[in-house]
Amino acid sequence: MITIRPATMADLDGLTALLQILFAIEADFAGDEARQRRGLAMLLASPSAAIMVAEAGGQVIGMATGQTTISTAEGGFALLVEDVVVEAAWRGQGLGRRLLAALADWAGEQGISRLQLLADRNNQPALDFYRQLGWQTTALICLRQRLAG
Repeated sequence: MITIRPATMADLDGLTALLQILFAIEADFAGDEARQRRGLAMLLASPSAAIMVAEAGGQVIGMATGQTTISTAEGGFALLVEDVVVEAAWRGQGLGRRLLAALADWAGEQGISRLQLLADRNNQPALDFYRQLGWQTTALICLRQRLAG
């Protein structure tokens, strides 16, 4: 039996392990367990963020995170979906779909009108997955700048 539910601080070890899987395939990010753990704890403590987990047999096997931003285009809130990952052995069973649906439900309860995410342009399976769920590509690209310190 697989349960989709909001994450708690008790899930922090499992969530951190899932991020190590995700960042192993991300070209733009490197795994840093201490940083990822700190970021996850911040999300868990924030009322404007949500982490949904897939759990089987008491183990966290998948997750999706989202955090609220203010969109001037929407004139309201949007949800930035940042981390979607399911352990390899559990993929292909609809867990990613269920995790994103749980995030969308949470977003709707918060009055959020748009979900958005970034995906690695070279991760074709992920891009296909999102398109199958009705996500649309945009003409926008992501730019970033790191600040010292």
